[in-house]
Amino acid sequence: MASATIKEALLEVSRLWLHEAAAGRMSVETADLYMQVSERLQRFARAHGVSRMDEVTRDLTDAFIAAPGRDRRNNITLVPAGSTRRQRRSAVASFFAHARALGMTKAVPLLDSPPIKRSPRSIGARLTAQDIESLQFHAERGMPATRHAALLALLLAGLHSAETAAADTTDLDLARARVSTAGATRTHPRTCPLTEWGVYVLGLRAARLDRSGSGPHRLVTSTKSSRYGAQASVGAGFNDIARNAGLATPKRKVEPRDITRYVARQILHETGQLSEVARRLGLSSLDAAAGLAGLAWRNGDTAR
Repeated sequence: MASATIKEALLEVSRLWLHEAAAGRMSVETADLYMQVSERLQRFARAHGVSRMDEVTRDLTDAFIAAPGRDRRNNITLVPAGSTRRQRRSAVASFFAHARALGMTKAVPLLDSPPIKRSPRSIGARLTAQDIESLQFHAERGMPATRHAALLALLLAGLHSAETAAADTTDLDLARARVSTAGATRTHPRTCPLTEWGVYVLGLRAARLDRSGSGPHRLVTSTKSSRYGAQASVGAGFNDIARNAGLATPKRKVEPRDITRYVARQILHETGQLSEVARRLGLSSLDAAAGLAGLAWRNGDTAR
């Protein structure tokens, strides 16, 4: 199909993204993000009098990538963050690459467009038991809403961000101090033990949600959120906790993955088995388990 409209191309390319996600070649969260960004591009182009793929120029895509947006609190951000601009650029590049493969356009609006520079990647914060106690204390400042405490409890059980975002009240077995997860794109389904503190705060959270109506209820995210939006909400919620605890500062980044690294080190210390680290965290690779636990188990590796 020559000279397709942006809407026509979006429908076809969205099917391809969903197919790739179903086949495991793309995460569901990425597919969801790309569709959201492409829908916004369609609206942005329409506002500029552009409706067809071949009419999309580099100037238009550059303006879209740099366009003001809204943060998670719905405040207008005049200058989007580098991560937001990279997400937009990546989505637009994928959208047009797939559309060209389908014969729906010949446009290459990002040709010769320079990449958006990244800040130096953080190696991650090595959290201590004292740091965890501080995070727990400040997470409970959200009582009686209990969302922050529940979020931290799920991460400390060994759930990853996407799994934490999807967890609901039916996944809890508080009598046996455990939580189940269906896994995510790169992690396997499993059941993880809860700490005594985790049982306490998740019990409070579940009781509060049950009072709001019949369930099941998502424990820390809204069922109205997209998968990507829900996972981003987990990251934002954890950042609130880390900032309140004084662990996240302009010079030090702390993220949910740092909790996963802490849990991995604890499991390795308690069991001495990398296979147990991998099982508990839902990983299929011992290399990945070793990386999270900071174990230099091969020549040339360095402990983290």
